[in-house]
Parts: sequence; structure tokens; C-alpha cells
Amino acid sequence: MGGAMLRDLAIVATAFEVNVVEARRAGLVGVLALGLGTVLPFLVGAVVAWAFGYRDAVSMTTLGAGAITYIVGPVTGAALGARSDVIALSIATGVFKAVLVMVGTPFAAKFIGLDNPRSAMIFGGFMGTVSGVTGGLAATDPKLVPYGALTATFHTGLGCLVAPSVLYFIVRALVG
Repeated sequence: MGGAMLRDLAIVATAFEVNVVEARRAGLVGVLALGLGTVLPFLVGAVVAWAFGYRDAVSMTTLGAGAITYIVGPVTGAALGARSDVIALSIATGVFKAVLVMVGTPFAAKFIGLDNPRSAMIFGGFMGTVSGVTGGLAATDPKLVPYGALTATFHTGLGCLVAPSVLYFIVRALVG
């Protein structure tokens, strides 16, 4: 098992600490957080890519996907045949987001009510970056880590499904 596989195993293993009754409490709001947490960062990433001169649909989609997570960016770029420099930028974008979430979570937790499993699941779905969410929640309240990691993991999977397909076709329809 290499580094990436070990990391993924550790992320999946955190889900074993989740209380299923608590997980169901996220409900429709949790699903909405997953949707918004996928689409909004993608939109911001694609718009920033366009502003910096990346006008083709493949590059804009890859960089938008990188804003979802640093895993979704290269998966999308590889699926669409993006250039290696664009894939590298998508990874950097995702890493920047992960660090921002990791560092900012403890400071924002009190203001956003991040103090229970339901709010941690919504937060994980909205922020999406597994490493950022788990690191930020570990610094806030270690008991919340499995809940945030659970939805953040779903977020990564959702991004890997929709970015190289649905979101790409939308971008391609808009920019040609």
C-alpha cells in the first residue's frame, strides 16, 4: 500500500466511528450542502481560470474541479485530456483550499455553530476537502471528525462523477 492508498484507507476507516442515527439527522440539508459544496467551488474555480486566460472548456473544467478538491482536479483533468500544467494548477488550487479550510475551521467554528455531528456533516459536505475538514475538525473537536469526514468523502466521490461529465458539458456549452 502506497501513500495515497494508506491515506484513503485512513479516511474510510474514520467512517466506522459514525453513529448511523446521527448521520441520518443531516438529512436534506446535508444533501443540499453536498450539492452546493460541489457546484459553488467549481463555479469559482472556472471563473478564476477564465479570468487568468484559460478559455478552453477542458482547462476551465479541470481548474474548477481542482477548486472542489485536489483529488477531483487531476481525476477530471486526466479524464478530459488536460495538459499537465493545468492538472498541476488544479492540484495546487485544491491544496490551497484544503489549507484554508484546515486553518480557518477552528476560528469559524463558534460563529457557524460547528459543535455537533449534524453541523459537522453539513460542514464536511459544503467544504468538501477531506484533509481540510478532518484537520480543521480535529483542531475544533476530535469527536466531530468522523462526521465531517464522512460527507467530505462523499463530496470527493460526487465531484469525481459530475466534474468530468455534467459540469464539463455545461462549461463546453457555455464557452465552446
